[in-house]
Amino acid sequence: MKFLCQVWFESAEIAKISEEEGRKLTRDSIDNDNRLRESGHLIVANALREPETAKTVRVRRGETAVTDGPFAEIKEHLGGFVLIEARDMEEATAIAATFPVARYGMIEVRTAFDIRFPDE
Repeated sequence: MKFLCQVWFESAEIAKISEEEGRKLTRDSIDNDNRLRESGHLIVANALREPETAKTVRVRRGETAVTDGPFAEIKEHLGGFVLIEARDMEEATAIAATFPVARYGMIEVRTAFDIRFPDE
């Protein structure tokens, strides 16, 4: 089964980490990603730029509107995502607990699935 692990940070808290802590977090995350890749659990892992760099796209009545920044003002922001393969939610949450970024934020784990009609 596939599971999407969303990495959420409290914006004010993650901004407080030192440059040295940030480099260590990056090294630890790369090492963990490599370990998960070798074990066959990691499908893809990506970090995301700051929310201020986002664009929000809406299509209403055939008209597209693009606005700067995130959709909503929140104190937490999505910092990245990891798509993993695990046998069940228990294994998926155990894998998410190994993410070094969990020390600075939280990991939301959701089952991912292909969208298709039942008869296909």
